[in-house]
Formats: sequence, structure tokens, C-alpha cells
Amino acid sequence: MQLFINRLEKLINFVGVMCSILMILMVLNVFYDVIARYFLNDVSIAMQELEWHLFAAVFMFGIGYTLKEDGHVRVDIFYDNMSTRSQALIDIFGAIFFITPFVALVLYFSLDYTYEAFQMGEGSPDPGGLPYRWIVRSIIPISSAFLLLCNLYVILINVQSLKNISNNQKGLDI
Repeated sequence: MQLFINRLEKLINFVGVMCSILMILMVLNVFYDVIARYFLNDVSIAMQELEWHLFAAVFMFGIGYTLKEDGHVRVDIFYDNMSTRSQALIDIFGAIFFITPFVALVLYFSLDYTYEAFQMGEGSPDPGGLPYRWIVRSIIPISSAFLLLCNLYVILINVQSLKNISNNQKGLDI
């Protein structure tokens, strides 16, 4: 199980690094867009649309990475005062009963949404915009599948934590 967890962690960390690179590209894109608009009097619809495409990728894939890093928002005034065992149980419960069903629904409904855009060759409605809208729409199902992997990682890490607690208590009983 540890080998699987390690490989899953490497994949998640790789996507986190890719999010960092996309963020840098987005900042550079915005910088170019501002310089071009205000100093060169040149507006590019495609570059403006690329900004929100990059933002969508950073945000959607960043959700899973944030879950893995335990950086999401919760009521820490209660959680921090709980035992490690209680924290692990709460994390497992939340992952199974809240995250998994929600992400499964998003994944299920986003597949048709993306496929329809691909089938009709949907592009930007604006002249000079990006031609393949299905690419940005595909971020939804791909990032949802990634979030399910991150959720699995959280479950496995917390199950492992519970096993370690149980093993430590057995060692103390002897």
C-alpha cells in the first residue's frame, strides 16, 4: 500500500508543480496583455481568453493539490483540539461522504458537457478568440478525476495514520 501512496503522492505533486508553472504563465500573459493594451494600444481577444483558460486550470487542479496538502478551509478551532485519531476519522468521513459524491456528480455531468463542445467544434463567440472551447471545458472532468485521486490519497493517508495509532497502542499495552 505504501508504494501506491508514494506514487500517488508523486503524481499529485507533479500536478502541483504544473499548476505553479501555469500560474507563472498566466501572470506573464496578464503582464503582456496590460502592456499591449495600455502602451501599444493593441488588444488581443485570444490572449484575454487564454487568461481565464489558464486561471481555470490553475484553480481546478489546485483544488486537489490543496486537499492533498491539507490546505482547505475548515473550523480549525474544533479540529485542532481533537486527537489525531479523531482528526483522521473526520477526514475519512468527509472524504467518503462529502467529497466523493460531489466530485462523482461533477465528473459524470461534465463528460457530456465537454463532449458536446468537442462534437460541435465550439469556439469563442468573439472574433479573434480561441477556437477550441472544448479544451477549457475538458479541464472540468480531468480535474474532477484528479480530485478523486487526491481524495483517495487523503483516505489512504488517514487509514494509514489510524493503523499507526492502533499499532502504537498495542505496543504500549505489552
